[in-house]
Formats: sequence, structure tokens, C-alpha cells
Amino acid sequence: MNETTLPITIGTWLLAISPVVLLLVLLAVLRWKAPQAGPVGMFLAILLAVVFFRTPWETVAVGAGKGIWDAIFILLVIWPALLLYRIGTAAGAFDALRQGLSRYSRNHVFLVLAFGWVFASFMQGIAGFGAPIAIVAPLLLAIGVRAVYAVAIPLIGHAWANMFGTLAVGWLATLQVVELDDELTTALVTAVLLAPITLMAGFTIAYMAGRGAAVRLAWPLILIISAIHAGLQFVIMYWEPVLSNFLATTVALVALYPLSRWSRYREPAHDIKRRPAMNEEAGDAAEDEDTKPTMSLAWAMLPYAVLTAVAVLTLAIAPVENLLDQVEFGFPFPDVTTGYDVTSEPDRPYSPISPFTHPGFALIVATAVTWLTFRSRGFFAAQRERAGQQSIWSSLADNAAPASVAILSFLVLAGVMEHSGQTDVLAQGIESVSPPLVYAFVANFIGLLGAFMTSSNTASNVLFSQLQQGVASGTGLSGNTIIAAQSAGGAVGNAIAPANIVLGTGTAGIVGQEGEVLRKTLPWTLAAAAVIGLLTLLFV
Repeated sequence: MNETTLPITIGTWLLAISPVVLLLVLLAVLRWKAPQAGPVGMFLAILLAVVFFRTPWETVAVGAGKGIWDAIFILLVIWPALLLYRIGTAAGAFDALRQGLSRYSRNHVFLVLAFGWVFASFMQGIAGFGAPIAIVAPLLLAIGVRAVYAVAIPLIGHAWANMFGTLAVGWLATLQVVELDDELTTALVTAVLLAPITLMAGFTIAYMAGRGAAVRLAWPLILIISAIHAGLQFVIMYWEPVLSNFLATTVALVALYPLSRWSRYREPAHDIKRRPAMNEEAGDAAEDEDTKPTMSLAWAMLPYAVLTAVAVLTLAIAPVENLLDQVEFGFPFPDVTTGYDVTSEPDRPYSPISPFTHPGFALIVATAVTWLTFRSRGFFAAQRERAGQQSIWSSLADNAAPASVAILSFLVLAGVMEHSGQTDVLAQGIESVSPPLVYAFVANFIGLLGAFMTSSNTASNVLFSQLQQGVASGTGLSGNTIIAAQSAGGAVGNAIAPANIVLGTGTAGIVGQEGEVLRKTLPWTLAAAAVIGLLTLLFV
């Protein structure tokens, strides 16, 4: 961590946090749309950087440029995910999913948990980078979940899997920026901190699906899946942290089949009257089969089968991944500084993208295969006869354009705040006023803040791990535990990350309702962070 002359005062701290507070107020309180709120927060961060944090325009430009490049990484997920959703809609695939799944379970609580928690966690295990939200939200819509909940549920459901998901990219990045005394202990403590989070996610999603009655129905399933998620991730950590989440979420996904055979979860839950997450006209999943769908369930599942196969092939098989990773591209950025000596080292190149192991590649392949197959089998024509002409490309642009504006502005805001020193002021300000045990409790909130700003557990750890380790060393706290808390906080912070929310609202067709989604996920996120904070105190 570079030595700076940043003034750490209550005034500078309030200035530094004001873009984040402004975003929260605009989205959650005033209910602005993300494409409107994002640019306002971005321009405030730039103004503060130049006027109060002595940031030259060259440094602002570099920070903004890196933010744009980070946004492109995410947009390479959202555009093909939106296209896949539009193709499925135009071919009648989601009607087929809704009706076909009723053969396995007509219990809406089971299906909401299966998609919004178990499948979302599995997708985080192999793909990540927002893909679980973009993929699962349309599936939840297909089984009758309200659009806002269809976004909020996978945001909550996948959060616990962020640190060791995507084949532990967040963990590997952390090892690149800090030297840990005991890597295994840090990984195990992180797994322990995340264990109650998957349990909280399961119970919260069940409560959304049917309040207390749904929780009473779902508790055996939630305990079984949580034990698989948390227990296997912890055990496999001894062998290979990189595979711990992927294998745990895969076993949990497989466990859904025998659970679906249990009469408790096979038949409709008619006794559950309050269903806030479900559309009023939707009964238990797919009870209405008056209209035969354009395709079978197997064809409707084709995109997700292809997506999973490509993701596993390119990301889970080390020799293949190593070969594909040799192709990458990015742009160099010069070293820049500020009047307070906040220095950013040169990047040559900065955060290069490996196109064939990027999660967007699996989505593009799945989209291409799906379009060709659905077209050749006449599914588009059949659906057009029923519902009329549906323009795939115009509807794609209508949703993707505002989502792109929002994501670009959020990531530029994060880049400018980092390069101007505003991010350092936030973290060091918390450090300077916190006694050791208080700091141990709030350490994960710094990780959460980083994830909110960057929409990435990985980026949050890269941003704050060195600072967290330095504070731990200076206060006599366990560095391994504080890094674990940082990592766990970064994971749960993804549930409120603006870019992730925009990914979901885009694929759910509710661009502009990001504030409503945030109002659903923010209380859970803060509660999860408090639980992590309390557990952290046991290990320091």
C-alpha cells in the first residue's frame, strides 16, 4: 500500500462517502432509475476528486478508463444473457419450462428455492460475474415469480458462493495482493463465516415465497442443502479451495432430484395463502396446462445445458482452461498520482480479458446454439402464430441500452474514487476510530462497501486486502481472520451491488425498478454482515 498524505478527518470522510450515500438515497429512497442515479453519483465522485482530493484530470481519466474497461467485462455478460432471454421468449421456451417442470414438482416453494438458491449458487460456482442473476431471473419469471422478486431472490441466493465461486477467482486474486501467514486457515475461516449465509439465504427466500407457512414447509430442504453447501465447501477446502464451491454446489444441485420425489415437495402447497413473491394469477407452478407449449421441457432446457457444458469445459478442466487463457487482450494504462500522493502503478495491460474463459463466451455459445436449434425446429414460427410477431433485436436494445449506461456509470464512479484516494479515506477513516474488537466486527463491512462500489467480490479484495492486513498487524488482530472477514463481506455485498441489480432488472424486463430490488436485498445484506461480524469476533 502506497504511503499517502491524505487527510483522514471527519470532513474528508463525509465527502468520500457522499457518492455512495447519494446512490443509496436516489435508488432506495427516491426510487430513481439506475440509468439516472448512476451518472449523478459518477459526476459527484469526479467533482469531489478534482476539487477536494487534488486529483489531476489525467488521473481522473485513467480511473474512468479502467472503470469503462471493467464495465465492458460485465456488459459482455449482460448483452448475450439478454439476447438469450429474448430468444427464449420469442420461441415460447419459458412457457414450456413452466409447464414441463410441473411433472417433477408443482410446489412453488420448492421451485423458487431450487432456481433462486440452488441453481443460482451452482451458476456462481462455474460462471459468476453476474451470470447467475441474468440467467436465473427469467427462469423465476417463468414459474410465476413477480419480476422484482425474480431479481432479488437470486441476488440473495448466490451471494454466499461469491468468494470461492467461479473456481475461486476471488481467493486466487487475494493471494496475489497479500501474503498470508496461513492460507489454509484463512480459507477455512472464510468458509465458516459464509456457512450461516447460505442458511440465511434459504430461509429468507422461503419467507419471500410464502411467509411463515413456506418456512415451515421448506425447513428440511433448507437444512439439507445448507449442510451440503457449507459442509462440503469446508471439507473440500482441505484438499483444493479452487474446487470447493463448484463441487459443493454441484452436489446440492444433484440432491434436488431425490428431494423433488418427496411428497412434501412434489405436490402443490395449497395451504400457503400469503405468497408475496408470486404473481396473483399464478397458482402452484404450472397447474394450468390448457395451452400446449411450442416445445418440450428438454428443448426448453437446451440453453442451460449448453451453458453449463461450455462453462465446465472452459473453466473446470485445468488443461483446457490454461490453453484458452493464453488468448487475452487489454489496454495499457500509465502510472498516475494525485496531490495527496495517491499513486496508481502502470498496468500493461490492465485486467486483460480472456475471451474463451470469460463467462460471456459460454453465454454466446449457448445463445448461438439455441437460436439455430429453435429456428430449425420451427419454434419461433409456432410461437409467432400464437402471440404475434416479437422483435428480438429491438426489445434487446430497449433493455440493454439503459442497463449499459447504469453499469458504465457505476464502474467509472468506482474507478475515480479509487484513483483519487476517496476509497482509501473511507477505509482508513473507519480504521482510525475503531478499537480492535470493533474493527474486527466492521472489517467485513469494508468488504461489503467494496463490493457495492465495484460489483465484485474479487475487486473488493484487490482494493482493500492490503489495507485490512495492515490494520490487523497494527492492532494485534489476526491477519488471517481479518482477510477472511473482508472476503465474506465482499461476498454478501454482491446482493446490493448496483451492476448486479441492473443485470437482473434487464433480463427480467423491469429496467428502472432497481430501487425496489435494493429495498428487498439491503436488509438481508446488512443482517448477513452483522452475523459475519459477530462470528469474526470468535476468531480474532
